[in-house]
Amino acid sequence: MERGRGALGPALELVHTGRAPTRAVLTAELGVTRATAGAVAAELEALGLIRVDARPTAPAGSQGRPSHRLSVAPDGPVVLAAQIHADGYRAALVGLGGTVVATAPGCMTVPADPSRIIDAVVEAGAGLLRSSGRRCLGAGLAVPSAVAEPDGTALNPLHLSWPAGAPVHELFTEALAKSGVDDPAGVPVPGVAGNDVNLAALAEHRHGAGRGARHLLCVATGHRGVGGALVLDGRVHSGSSGLALEVGHLTVNPAGLPCHCGSRGCLDVETDTLAFLTAAGRTPGPEVSLLQQSRDLLRTEYADPSVRAAAELIVDRLGLGLAGLVNILNPDRILLGGLHRELLEADPERLRAVVADRSLWGRSGSVPILACTLDFNSLIGAAEAAWQPVLDDPLAALA
Repeated sequence: MERGRGALGPALELVHTGRAPTRAVLTAELGVTRATAGAVAAELEALGLIRVDARPTAPAGSQGRPSHRLSVAPDGPVVLAAQIHADGYRAALVGLGGTVVATAPGCMTVPADPSRIIDAVVEAGAGLLRSSGRRCLGAGLAVPSAVAEPDGTALNPLHLSWPAGAPVHELFTEALAKSGVDDPAGVPVPGVAGNDVNLAALAEHRHGAGRGARHLLCVATGHRGVGGALVLDGRVHSGSSGLALEVGHLTVNPAGLPCHCGSRGCLDVETDTLAFLTAAGRTPGPEVSLLQQSRDLLRTEYADPSVRAAAELIVDRLGLGLAGLVNILNPDRILLGGLHRELLEADPERLRAVVADRSLWGRSGSVPILACTLDFNSLIGAAEAAWQPVLDDPLAALA
């Protein structure tokens, strides 16, 4: 029985990530008896976390009784996920399986006082929660900055007007308490804060294009700047204090633009949305986000020589940066998000050729470069961070 209880967390993670769609697969993955796997599945169902279909329909032509089907409970608990970016924020409720149950975008000029926008995004999430009537087990916040561990301070919010070292975890926890985001016992739910690209990479590894990768590198540019993350054996590699993989500050053009970090020609300013729009001769407009403006330009005006030339320039600089990362990290897969995903899809062979030509390992064996596939992957990643205590110990988290 004790062994079965110890298997609850691993079993829940297998169902959560879609790697155990049946009790037979769960039995094999856990390395337990069928009876133990059945007891574990029944316990998770009793906790309201998964659903067990004991009478699944057998595929046509199959023989024997099909194994019980396992899936996350469609009306089960949720976590509150929040994301802040240069153009505003988004809040969501996310269930197990990475399913976005409800979402609420909000556009506002990000104030210098981080507590104001954190309060706003939490209140938006609390409104979703009140409307849903669902049980909330935690909350996660994604921010466009390296977040120091364990104190949860945003050390370099370069594209926001926040002061360096903003205590985002503390402010998030306070906002959750003020908004009444409680568990059924009336205790404020725990909150966790992290870097948006780290969290996006975690989401893609569990639910998206990163599934199955052991050494996953993710590079993305969203509304401003460039971020990177490395997932090793299912866990984000955050370094000794949460500050690893600041890939935006790799130099790819020594004579290039001055960067906010004090250097010149960094990926952060040479390959983000503003760099692309500027290279294409377009004036960034306030009516839509820089990311949306860049996407629209690539999708509707790629035949324009100035747009194509700008895209090729950004791709070449991005490829140079990725090649350096391949040499250092030797990933088995690279995922690109935001504008970089759009550039990859516009001209996939050019970027792959630049990386292969400029990297030692690229010449000996091509590293797959793929597009991120999840919408709102930073939000889903924030939810993954909030779900982690439940995945680690479902009984303790729901006690």
